[in-house]
Amino acid sequence: MSAGRNVDGRELQIPLHQRPPSLAQRSWTEPGFLPLQGGFRDRFVLPPEPKYCCEACHFVLCNPKQTECGHRFCETCILDLLSKRDPVCPVDMEPLFEDKIFRDVCCNREIMALKVYCRNEKNGCKEQMSLHQVMDHLNVCPYFEVPCPLGKCKEKMMRKDMPDHLAWKCKYRETTCEFCKHKMALTEIQKHKETVCPAFPVACPNNCTYSSILRSELSSHQHDCPKAQGLNQDMKDHDSSFVSEHLRMMATRNAALEAKVEDVKGELQERYKVLPGLNSRLSEMESCLEEMREKSRQVEQKLSSMQKVLSSHTEKMLEIELELRSLRSMRDEVESLRNSVENIRSRVTALELGQVGTSSGTQTLKTLEQQMSRHDDMLSVHEIRLADMDLRFQVLETASYNGTLIWKIRDYKRRKQEAVASKTLSLYSQPFYTGYFGYKMCARVYLNGDGMGKGTHLSLFFVVMRGEYDALLPWPFKQKVTLMLMDQGPARKHLGDAFKPDPNSSSFRRPAGEMNIASGCPLFVAQTVLENGTYIKEDTIFIKVIVDTSDLPDP
Repeated sequence: MSAGRNVDGRELQIPLHQRPPSLAQRSWTEPGFLPLQGGFRDRFVLPPEPKYCCEACHFVLCNPKQTECGHRFCETCILDLLSKRDPVCPVDMEPLFEDKIFRDVCCNREIMALKVYCRNEKNGCKEQMSLHQVMDHLNVCPYFEVPCPLGKCKEKMMRKDMPDHLAWKCKYRETTCEFCKHKMALTEIQKHKETVCPAFPVACPNNCTYSSILRSELSSHQHDCPKAQGLNQDMKDHDSSFVSEHLRMMATRNAALEAKVEDVKGELQERYKVLPGLNSRLSEMESCLEEMREKSRQVEQKLSSMQKVLSSHTEKMLEIELELRSLRSMRDEVESLRNSVENIRSRVTALELGQVGTSSGTQTLKTLEQQMSRHDDMLSVHEIRLADMDLRFQVLETASYNGTLIWKIRDYKRRKQEAVASKTLSLYSQPFYTGYFGYKMCARVYLNGDGMGKGTHLSLFFVVMRGEYDALLPWPFKQKVTLMLMDQGPARKHLGDAFKPDPNSSSFRRPAGEMNIASGCPLFVAQTVLENGTYIKEDTIFIKVIVDTSDLPDP
């Protein structure tokens, strides 16, 4: 989660879950793009903000991860911290848990948009580009050092020098044999001539009168060579004279082969020793399977608790029905009061027209005025109570008490045009809660984007509101928040991001006013993705917000 403030003072929290691959993410898979350890060491055009720097290595975050306490680290840095015994965050010494650490996707997207100088600046390249464009540029940069494409050549040179190297300098460049016209590497030409070139002139091995013979014709020459017959007789004499020596050589070779067989047997025995270790590994896997079964049982227990929550929701609906009946009776009572006031006013008017001269009329007029004043006061009180009950009923009718908000936004096109025209820049959802006595929250959306996403993205934010039971709740707010845009098509490829709140942010402290500063993702989804997919149906979109309540203590 990346935090900052935009032009109107709203704090920006950049979430981290998965979304469809974008151009900003494609280069992450390119070999050589990521540093082996720590963050990016590229030279940035503008100094990066502190929120983009790792709390461990202090370089610009590489594959950023966010901890439960709201701090951000490079992927390799957080793995180093987790490898230690009883790992803690080096900033606030809070304990670190691997399952409480999340990938900060939106922070990554912002970092990938930062401008950097070419990595070959020292070689003379003056280009500037976004970090996510580095690999695309390096693939064509004339100052990038590349190896010679001719396999065995180990030389490296700048891409712009490659044509000259291949044409004149590389000792493995292709050349043609002057005798047989075959093509081969320059380093192989001499060996080719001396050993296999069929058109190369060679001397007869029998030292006959023929001093120069083509290698391809040498075999046929051996049959006609006048000195070959004498050599054949010498070979037969040698074989008959050294029979015992040849047998000793064969025995020596056989002994060497037997020793080799013994070595192979020893190697096989060593491999058999590994089998118990494999059996142990199998036992560990069976243990993991048992743990998964236990987790399955826990999920079943959670389902049971959810059924109990649904039952409590049913009871709440009965309470709403009772309040609705009370609301109807209050309306009838108010109507009756209005009729009484009208009657009193008619009688006052009659007295003012003809009976104000008598003392009894004067007394009656005063009495009626007092009654009318009391009725007006009662009517005002009832109207206030009626309006409050009506508002409470509307909230109760749409409110959620399990930490999940489903927000249906109708008339998307009209509302989008109003946002473009700066008539209505943002919309607030109805409130929702983590429980009947839990946190009060809502969502805020900018259909035409906000801050760095204005005009190109839909921006989505999360807001903590002042609730009736805030005094009983732990602060700052620390629950994991997931923001989602629902796919209304059959594929159900919802877009979502999640974040853990920054405990140092004012957005998550106990609200002093009606609501805190909004916190979320200005680059939540590109408008081109939103409007060209199946996220809009019948001019309506659905936004879902999930607040994790699994570790929330009872107030």
